[in-house]
Amino acid sequence: MSEGTVVEDLARAAAGEQASWDRLVERYGGLVWSVARSYRLGADDAADVSQTTWLRLVEHLGRLREPERLSAWLVTTAKRECLRVIRSRSRERTLDLAGIARTQADEPPPDAHVMALERSATLMAAVGRLGDACQRLLRVLMASPPPSYEMVSEALEMPVGSIGPTRARCLGQLRKHLAELGITQAGGGSV
Repeated sequence: MSEGTVVEDLARAAAGEQASWDRLVERYGGLVWSVARSYRLGADDAADVSQTTWLRLVEHLGRLREPERLSAWLVTTAKRECLRVIRSRSRERTLDLAGIARTQADEPPPDAHVMALERSATLMAAVGRLGDACQRLLRVLMASPPPSYEMVSEALEMPVGSIGPTRARCLGQLRKHLAELGITQAGGGSV
């Protein structure tokens, strides 16, 4: 689908044409989903983010300043929705004493979760040391399911041919930052 077709489909969807809307959802649905999953949201929360992102598009149909940049608009909107969900979930967390009492002997030791959180925090600290472009690229590529390079290219305004080499450089920088934080691939703890 070319830029012109995306702009045309947006205009037709704004006029109520279902087929145009369906083409937009088919083309960009995976991208929106991958952004939600890149924030490590559960499937239900990711589905809520995806649905809300599409709702926001419906609310703004015909009013987008740059309709040819729909993918970037969707990525930004999905990111904002992810952050909203994360903020609301952090307020809802409570200590489940009954759940702690139900812990069974065949479950991992209680400190396993803490250790995993520490590894995740260290990884996020290392990712935070990367430049913005590397952070955005790696977060989008870590999505499950991973988006196509074409979608990544469109969303991040990056040539398809430079995604792989840039990814390799970003991962090299990430390994360096992890080593500085005491995390190595062999021994010393690994993520």
